[in-house]
Amino acid sequence: MPEGFRSPPAAEQCDPPPLDRSSGPARFWQAASGYWRGPGSAPAWGLTVVLILSICAQILIQYRLNLWSHDFFDALERRDGRMLRIEAQHFVLFAGLSVLVAITTVWSRMSLQREWRAWLTRQLIARWFTGAAVARLQFGPGEDANPEYRLAEDVRIATDAPVALVAGLLSASLGAVTFIGILWNVGGDLSIRLAASLLTVPKYLVIAVGLYALLLTLTMALIARGMIRVIASKNAAEAQFRAIGSRLQRTSAQPVEQQDAGPLQGRMTAAFAAVILDWRLLCYQWMRTTMISQGNVLVAPIVGWLLCAPKYLTGTMTLGQVAQAVSAFVLVQAALNWLVDNYPGLADCLSSVNRVAALLRAFDRR
Repeated sequence: MPEGFRSPPAAEQCDPPPLDRSSGPARFWQAASGYWRGPGSAPAWGLTVVLILSICAQILIQYRLNLWSHDFFDALERRDGRMLRIEAQHFVLFAGLSVLVAITTVWSRMSLQREWRAWLTRQLIARWFTGAAVARLQFGPGEDANPEYRLAEDVRIATDAPVALVAGLLSASLGAVTFIGILWNVGGDLSIRLAASLLTVPKYLVIAVGLYALLLTLTMALIARGMIRVIASKNAAEAQFRAIGSRLQRTSAQPVEQQDAGPLQGRMTAAFAAVILDWRLLCYQWMRTTMISQGNVLVAPIVGWLLCAPKYLTGTMTLGQVAQAVSAFVLVQAALNWLVDNYPGLADCLSSVNRVAALLRAFDRR
């Protein structure tokens, strides 16, 4: 048995549900969550805890760097050379810690993804092979019957993507909670004179970042609403193309007088045309989402500076406070726009999760 693999007890196998009416993600999780259950699940929990702790440590370092930007830019505004040298030394320390924690995060995340995929793949292979025979599977209407593609590609995506997405969501949530406090305290209220009256916007940076993130998320949801369907169609077309290629290879191994590859060649050509069409549609979807995400990378810092400019010009905010607030604004909007940045990955994940769930249902119907 390869190192790092473990065989769970019989109770940990992918048991079929009593009724075949669960949703795709629910059926997938019913089987895949066994990795964290049972007496052999200690390594899974160990990797999970290390990943969570490294994410928390990274947020703490980002928080300290945010405070550092306040001190550094205030010293720059005062032209204080001694303090600038001290802050530069502090930055080297914080940057080194950040790199070390980032490496730990990558190790724990990729190790968890690898081991979860290995565990789930072993369970599915065991269910596919019944004794010495390979079970014949029946898929639902409209589903491509390509279990080998689901095992090789969809299981990989269905285990890689959830770990990355949940880790990112945890980081975004902790970051939002942490840095909204900075916007709340540093930004304070904004007073605007309108004619003869004075309008005060309480905690205006918090309100602004919330509205900005909401607008961006709604725009992404509108523009990328068809991405899940396109990715599912692309994955199915890829699987069909591979399956026909496998059948054509088996036909070529037969004696010449028994070969009849003409129909298969035509089907393979048509399947490849479907693959290219779906990739073209997916390219259009990626272009639309990239327009939003890349535009946000360029615009968000400028919005932060413009929001802080009135208080800086009136002398109610120092340059250090402005830099700190802008940094917090960018981090908070990035956290609140987690869906914007991860919508394509979420769509790909749901597509593969549903395809693995369809494979599980095919096992259940045997």
